[in-house]
Amino acid sequence: MTNDPVDMSVKPDVKGFFDEATNTISYVVKDPASNACAVIDSVMDIDYAAGRITYEHADQIIADIEARGLDLQWLIETHVHADHLSAAPYIQAKLGGRIGIGRNIKIVQDTFGKIFNEGTEFQRDGSQFDRLFDDGDTYRIGSMTAFAMHTPGHTPACMTHVIGNAAFVGDTLFMPDGGSARADFPGGDAGILYDSIQMVLALPDEMRLFMCHDYGPNGREIRWETTVGEEKAHNIHVGGGKTREDFVKFRTERDAQLAMPKLIIPSLQINMRGGKLPPAEDDGKTYLKVPVNKL
Repeated sequence: MTNDPVDMSVKPDVKGFFDEATNTISYVVKDPASNACAVIDSVMDIDYAAGRITYEHADQIIADIEARGLDLQWLIETHVHADHLSAAPYIQAKLGGRIGIGRNIKIVQDTFGKIFNEGTEFQRDGSQFDRLFDDGDTYRIGSMTAFAMHTPGHTPACMTHVIGNAAFVGDTLFMPDGGSARADFPGGDAGILYDSIQMVLALPDEMRLFMCHDYGPNGREIRWETTVGEEKAHNIHVGGGKTREDFVKFRTERDAQLAMPKLIIPSLQINMRGGKLPPAEDDGKTYLKVPVNKL
């Protein structure tokens, strides 16, 4: 990625919104030279036991954008999340903007379309999104040029979005004391994840990295910003020159011990649709499926 448009002189204003229920951080990323902004990895609230969806977290983001008089141009999904539901269409309906995700969403749609036994009316071509990014694609947020790096391994569609001196890594990396994300979901691969992390760590040491999740390891306060240099030196899974072989062995053994995320079933059904609910059934109501013994 050495030829990609990294411009460390551009310093976007980044505001994080932490969702305690899912340990997710959503971001409003503002162009310092204009009122243009993007939202990255928004969250829609769900009380899964009650089957109730609400929008408190998204409303905080909307209120912030409106209070600052910002122009929302993009709603970026770093990947198809398995642990929270996207609120991108809800925010888009209020404020506009285009919804974007990696082109390999089509692989994810095909995989989970089968798992959830979706009918032919479920399009597996990414058409639920406004833009499908390929590796190295660029887009504009006001005066800023952002670019997308394909960083698969956690899922096939994972992208890291680099905007000036800030990179939004999704689930490719956690904070240095958190390590890395699992690679055992369908389409995941620990070796490919290691390779993707190395691409992120090849960015300039001063590059700010923003996490999609933080769990406060060992009781520390929640944090979501670090740097490439800090990750290279201190990340407990890949820092200090750990080899691909060591990482794959550790990640594979670790993943075998992990339970499925609490919200994986509703998250995948909604996120593979770009944040939209499944179509209503003949009674006019919307339902989520629970596939038995398929995950």
